[in-house]
Amino acid sequence: MNISPGFLFLALWALWAISWGLAALWSARTEKRSSGPLVWRYRIVVTAGVVLLWHRTGDALHAPRLWHVGYDGAYALAGLTLLGILFTWWARLHLGRLWSGSVTRKAGHHIVDTGPYALVRHPIYTGLITATVMTALAIATWPALMGSALIAIGLWMKARLEEGFLAQELGPDAYDGYRGRVAMLVPFVF
Repeated sequence: MNISPGFLFLALWALWAISWGLAALWSARTEKRSSGPLVWRYRIVVTAGVVLLWHRTGDALHAPRLWHVGYDGAYALAGLTLLGILFTWWARLHLGRLWSGSVTRKAGHHIVDTGPYALVRHPIYTGLITATVMTALAIATWPALMGSALIAIGLWMKARLEEGFLAQELGPDAYDGYRGRVAMLVPFVF
């Protein structure tokens, strides 16, 4: 039985979303949450990106494919999408109960700088950006490419907000040392 690449991408993202949502139940108590216009900006940008990345958006906009990757290319890109998703899960499990979908300070919050957090400061975002770019390359329409770019920009915006928040909450000395040693989103690129 052959699994179509389209179904494979859908299954990967659906399994990630469902499992990610269920894992949100396993999180420490939030002590403080970031709020304000910066939070809404990154959320709007990411949401717009998700809408554009969804393959049916390209259909609705009558966006032609810019290239064809073929079945082998689609399966390879699905494999790379899976690697991005697995990277998010490695980071999520390594972070443990300190994880939050929002910019927050959890009970017992501290800097985690081991595992994937020794490679990049925001490995969950790195994995999501990787997975969305690979998905967009497989879809190969301008809305999908624009969607993955917006998701990347939105996650970069969130990472910047999170870093400012954590530096303020944990003290600049604690966070600045980590920031000086580890790249933000791309390993070895500061």
